[in-house]
Amino acid sequence: MATNRKKPEKAYKNLQFLTSPEARPIRILAEFTEPSVRFRKFGIHSTVVFFGSARVRPHDVAKKELKVIADAYEEHPSEELEKELSAARLRLRLSKYYEDATELARLLTEWAIEKGNGKQALYVCTGGGPGIMEAANKGAYLAGGKSIGLNISLPHEQEPNPYISEELGFEFHYFFMRKYWLVYLAKALIIFPGGFGTLDELMEVLTLLQTGKIHRPLPIVVFGQDYWQEIIDFEAMARWGTIAFNDLNFFKFVNSAEEGFHYLKKHLEKWVTSDLDPENEVRFSR
Repeated sequence: MATNRKKPEKAYKNLQFLTSPEARPIRILAEFTEPSVRFRKFGIHSTVVFFGSARVRPHDVAKKELKVIADAYEEHPSEELEKELSAARLRLRLSKYYEDATELARLLTEWAIEKGNGKQALYVCTGGGPGIMEAANKGAYLAGGKSIGLNISLPHEQEPNPYISEELGFEFHYFFMRKYWLVYLAKALIIFPGGFGTLDELMEVLTLLQTGKIHRPLPIVVFGQDYWQEIIDFEAMARWGTIAFNDLNFFKFVNSAEEGFHYLKKHLEKWVTSDLDPENEVRFSR
């Protein structure tokens, strides 16, 4: 009989098993439970979530990129460089939203700390990556507050931005669990110009509100009317009858950080002045 046989490993320490297809339910449960435990530990009940493009650059970076391409085009004009020049000009226009997201996050965080008498009662939350996400986390950092980053592992790896509070940085594998945590604690959503991902989040939340799956009031600010009205015609959807005209009241267009801040303050007042236990709130239909 063999006496030097290796002791069997406990299932929850068996990495080969835990990363197998059969253990998928365990991994999903972990991405539900671990954030829940951490949010409770740090007393986080309320968030304001910023969505927007990961490709938006800070203004100074976009300006430098434009100059490099413009100089190259002037020296050696070509159809390809002309397209790059046009794209760079649009990126410079988009860069204003990086600055706006930073300022709005700063205003909200400063206000939340002030209303909480030094204790932060409202947290900026983002998808954790670059662009608008980085800008919002940066704004909270500049205000002297903490902020949340719910990063996602992607084939072209998305690195967490440096402004996320270290203890509130998360790394998700499953998009749907990340979406759950983006919305579950949210008391408001702010939608900056973005692509497929931003549209996905906006439309999913609008659908949950429209169908009554989210019961609580959830203000949605759509930032940058000139961008969004070119991208999607919400009023046309209402005219065609695919949504109701009342559905247009689920969101409000704003065009400056100050406008967004003053609108959101009215809706967020109760969340920064109340000790309401979040477990007693009705968030989603059951």
